[in-house]
Amino acid sequence: MRKIIVSTFLSMDGVLQGPGGPHEDLSQKFKQGGWSANYWDDMMEHTIAKQMADPYDLLLGRRTYEIFAAHWPYQKNDPISAVFDRVQKYVVATTPVALSWQNSTLINGDVVNELKKLKNCDGPNLLVNGSGKLMQTLLKHNLVDVLHTWTFPVTLGAGKRLFEDGTQAAQWRLTNSSVSTTGVIMASYVPDGNVQLGSFVTEKISDAEIVRREKVSKE
Repeated sequence: MRKIIVSTFLSMDGVLQGPGGPHEDLSQKFKQGGWSANYWDDMMEHTIAKQMADPYDLLLGRRTYEIFAAHWPYQKNDPISAVFDRVQKYVVATTPVALSWQNSTLINGDVVNELKKLKNCDGPNLLVNGSGKLMQTLLKHNLVDVLHTWTFPVTLGAGKRLFEDGTQAAQWRLTNSSVSTTGVIMASYVPDGNVQLGSFVTEKISDAEIVRREKVSKE
């Protein structure tokens, strides 16, 4: 079975929109594009190279596919461009998209079922970059096998977020972490089952606490 591996850049307040440049994603009047560009160091370059070292195909949402297709095929001196040209690109879209990039395949219709079939077929792991809307679908249906988060020391206040209302409650187990010289926290997680609940409250509760709970239950 193939794994779906999600890698995402985040602000401290959870925004993933437009990290790479001011014109990357202007939807919803987003004005903070390019917020990740000035934080890169050698450690980050090494980490991303390690995460992309194994064979993979790309799994992308429509908007990210269009961003990639308008950029990477034209970067002839960049080794990443050669890899991206060669690998299979699976594009999840609910609106029309021109598959102008070689080795591109459209996924539409019953997207969740198609993604499950894609995971179960032979092939390399599926790497997801950007693709915020697609990530919501993957998280909702428990289709993420590995989650790499890169949290940058910046708050943006507005923009598309990774964990939106309606995200499935779940535990994640940290498998690796490091911090760049510029303060970027790079962490890797795998799913770890349902949320395990507990309490710091002692067995004997006060009358005041009982009153408080009754009040809250009526709000």
